[in-house]
Amino acid sequence: MIPLLGREGQPLLRALAGSSSLLAFDFDGTLAPIVDDRRRAALRPRTRALLARTATLYPCALITGRARADVARRLAGTGVAHLIGNHGLEAKAGSSGADPAVRRAHALLRVALRDAVGVDIEDKGATLAVHYRHAPQQADARARIVAALAPLSSSLRLLGGHFVLNVLPAGAGDKGTAFAALWDRLGADVALFVGDDLTDEPAFELARWRPLIGAYVGVNARSSAGTYLRNQREVDLLLERLVELRLGHSKGRTRRRPR
Repeated sequence: MIPLLGREGQPLLRALAGSSSLLAFDFDGTLAPIVDDRRRAALRPRTRALLARTATLYPCALITGRARADVARRLAGTGVAHLIGNHGLEAKAGSSGADPAVRRAHALLRVALRDAVGVDIEDKGATLAVHYRHAPQQADARARIVAALAPLSSSLRLLGGHFVLNVLPAGAGDKGTAFAALWDRLGADVALFVGDDLTDEPAFELARWRPLIGAYVGVNARSSAGTYLRNQREVDLLLERLVELRLGHSKGRTRRRPR
């Protein structure tokens, strides 16, 4: 894994700027800082301005575990053209309703976790997110969630995350399948995906057979991403560099245009 903003990463960034490329990002921990209360997650003003500028120069996508309507409000005005929510189940507004197995899981969890301190069930329509960040014993809380869902294990898919367990219908895709479908539809030659979570790994794994630059935000030697950004604030530097390179590439082409 190499630093994307370091010397070794510069040829990769230049390839993005000089090609038909697609840029895709996770939201929490990537475009927006991780916060204790998920309802308060927001782009910093500088990130918002840089993202809006980037979206005028590249096709940009947001692929998140949040509900699409939730993240659409948080990205309003940035010009990001492609919003995919619920781990790929919501590729467009209203594109995925509640699955019966997920509804049953919600009912079961409300009973099983009614006295669980620091555990919060987030209903996102197509999926659930069971947050245990504030549980006194996080490992025990996670084990309790998994045990509660055991009777429905054949009809559900569970995805781990940062102190959250995501509950999806069995057979549901993931961020990787959603990203690949968008990539194919747009016909980009090369793509970038930036993320920071276990749920982003299926997107990073596309690099095994596609020209993908995967960038992990933070340090994780087990990630399938080939590059990293040291922290979430380096996402701003990445956006700034991509804008500079794209504008420079465009100017270069203009100067070389025959009269």
